[in-house]
Amino acid sequence: MNIDRSVFAFAGLLILISLSLGYLAHPYWHGLTAFVGLNMFQAAFTKVCPLAILLKRFGLKPGPAF
Repeated sequence: MNIDRSVFAFAGLLILISLSLGYLAHPYWHGLTAFVGLNMFQAAFTKVCPLAILLKRFGLKPGPAF
């Protein structure tokens, strides 16, 4: 698995978890969904993704986006 696929998988997992917690526990968990979405939005323009940087340090191979 490369960095791109890992970032998308992690972002998708966080979104699903925060939506579930927002529905089941407390609506403030939807803030995590907004944070993930904003981070993905800024990464599209700046090409800077903190998770991609971290995964690169752990030795994952970069894909075409990161």
